[in-house]
Amino acid sequence: MKSKLQYLLLVLLLTAGCKVGYNFNGASIAADVKTISIQYFPNYAPNVQPTLSQVFTEKMKDKFLSQTNLKLLDKNGDIDFEGSITGYSVAPTAIQGNDIAAKNRLTITVKVKFTNTKDEKQNFETSFSRFADYGGTQNLAAVESGLIQTITDQLVDDIFNKSVSNW
Repeated sequence: MKSKLQYLLLVLLLTAGCKVGYNFNGASIAADVKTISIQYFPNYAPNVQPTLSQVFTEKMKDKFLSQTNLKLLDKNGDIDFEGSITGYSVAPTAIQGNDIAAKNRLTITVKVKFTNTKDEKQNFETSFSRFADYGGTQNLAAVESGLIQTITDQLVDDIFNKSVSNW
């Protein structure tokens, strides 16, 4: 009985020093991480969509503010995101007779630098890319806004998962 009590006490003492916050959204953020900064993501893609930088940057902020307890700072947060939009392209994905595209694909690529000042092992710099298809008879201008919303949601989820969900 005495050894079980000692074992239990030892386990409690060892785990008391490990402080990681877990949320129902899958985020695991160390307790000493209190702030976040998300820099504006400029659009350096060869094809520039005028509102994409603003849409993407605001979605990043919204995701982290709604899914974590972190306080947003303009700069120098405990965790920091910076980067740029490096790709915005449309390409046919399915060609039918007479060289007409049955489907087209809009692809957006974002380069992200993630810095965790509390745990430098988590830092990364990588590109994320997502796409959405639309019908070949549809005009891009007619579906572009919805496609951008869908793709940026996916990109932000990917970045969130890589940075704070340890997936």
